[in-house]
Amino acid sequence: MNPSTFKESFKVAADQLVDAVKKLVHEGNVRRIVIKQHDGRTVAEFPLSVGVVGAVVAPVLAAVGALAAVLTECTIEVERTAPPKSDV
Repeated sequence: MNPSTFKESFKVAADQLVDAVKKLVHEGNVRRIVIKQHDGRTVAEFPLSVGVVGAVVAPVLAAVGALAAVLTECTIEVERTAPPKSDV
């Protein structure tokens, strides 16, 4: 992880997983999404690039939907690009 990125994580219920990932993808500053089980084990990792288009997002959301069917609670870890520093 380079100095212009940072990580954050939050817990979601399985029924909120797809909507949470959709929202993150549309924010635009997300570089990677990692979905972990409640015990910390990584179950899926999706690298995203700037300018992700619908054709790329659809398979990711399909995979997330399949995970939501088998998970009860999970943690989403998000790697984001930091906003540029202002010179003001």
